[in-house]
Amino acid sequence: MKLRGIIIAAIILAALTGTLYWSNHHKPAEGASKAASDLPPKILSLNEPDISRLVLRRKGEPEVVLSRNASSAWQITAPQALPADQEAVTSLLSTLSSLNSERVVDDKASDLSRYDLTDPGLQIEVTTKGNTQKLLLGGQTITGGSNFAALSGDPRVFTIANYNKSSLDKTAGDLRDKRLLTAEFDKVSQIELLQQSAGNKQDITFAREKDSWQILKPKPYRVESFKVDDLVRALKDAKMETSSSDDGTKLAAEFNGAPAFVTAKIAGASGTQELRIRKAKAGYYAKSSVVPGVFKVSASLGSALNKPLDDFRNKKLFDFGYEEPDKIAIHDGATSYFLTHSGTDWWGADGKKLDPDTVQTLLDKLRDLSATKFPDSGFTAQAIEITVISNQNKRTEKVAIAKSGDSYTAKRQNEPALYELTTAAVGDLQQATAGLKPAPLPVSPAAKKK
Repeated sequence: MKLRGIIIAAIILAALTGTLYWSNHHKPAEGASKAASDLPPKILSLNEPDISRLVLRRKGEPEVVLSRNASSAWQITAPQALPADQEAVTSLLSTLSSLNSERVVDDKASDLSRYDLTDPGLQIEVTTKGNTQKLLLGGQTITGGSNFAALSGDPRVFTIANYNKSSLDKTAGDLRDKRLLTAEFDKVSQIELLQQSAGNKQDITFAREKDSWQILKPKPYRVESFKVDDLVRALKDAKMETSSSDDGTKLAAEFNGAPAFVTAKIAGASGTQELRIRKAKAGYYAKSSVVPGVFKVSASLGSALNKPLDDFRNKKLFDFGYEEPDKIAIHDGATSYFLTHSGTDWWGADGKKLDPDTVQTLLDKLRDLSATKFPDSGFTAQAIEITVISNQNKRTEKVAIAKSGDSYTAKRQNEPALYELTTAAVGDLQQATAGLKPAPLPVSPAAKKK
């Protein structure tokens, strides 16, 4: 009997142990399940590429309708046909297609007016493949940090974060393509700026060959590349400033009554486009050849297109930049200097290796040689001539420098431009040239031991 009792007790103990083990190992899973059930539900869960049509209805305003065209690009079809800003529409769709609630405030709402959802401030109707859903966005919660929301046909009322409401509450002006020039700017080959303001009347033409820009008009001049890049960026980013209170007739009157300020013409693979800007007391107004209407534009756009010619010009005398030149020849009066680069060393005309530090000082002075302004005249008797050969002997730059009063005037070979240089800059260059030294002789092993 004792043995039988012990066996029964052992069986009961094993069963209790197994139950305890199972319970302990399944508690996290039960906890996770409970946590998952406590998460606020999604209001919408849509596949963004399947959305084909959107209707935004804001109380007291015409509805905004967007649809995809044959190439799947979005366009505004109401209240008037307008090209859409694809990025702005995509951002709206991103918020809409996976809209999360903060919490459910009413499981079975019988009176939507309590939440301003009977006649909501914003309704969004979204159409996917064979299915249309309507999102209602009502008033704010008491704390003001959230908005009430509901889905037509769903009895529940949710709250959503204010930032989600702001992301969805868009007008046609918010969603339209605001670009005033629609050219493919990487394929633009020519830009003309006709500057017409009282203090700056110029006609400047830039031409591009591959990735290199040059000034064609008023004369062929070298350009400061990053300045032209800034100009291209300003034209590419030229956008209308829109407001729901804008009156097209009034804007047109402001434009027609203002004096001409600047006209930009761009030519490229897609043809020619033109942007005319006028300046009035109330600001800047623009008219584009590719977008109907007159629009306000930023003062920064007007300033970017009305820069003086000299702002776009390259002030450096040499183009070799931070390349190591292949050869340098300097004639300063009766004294001449010849340098040849081979491997990592520089050699003088006598075949002797030059001290690299003194050569580097000369290279720095040549690279820094820049105009303080661009005079129309003043080059007389040549005093210094510098020739720099670089780019594996493919580029030759020859610069002549003449004394001109208290400064110097320089010119590059085969170019009409003159460059004014300070006396200090030329003096530093002459000092660096005269300071060229032979490389120190190597110390013999015997001398090292002493």
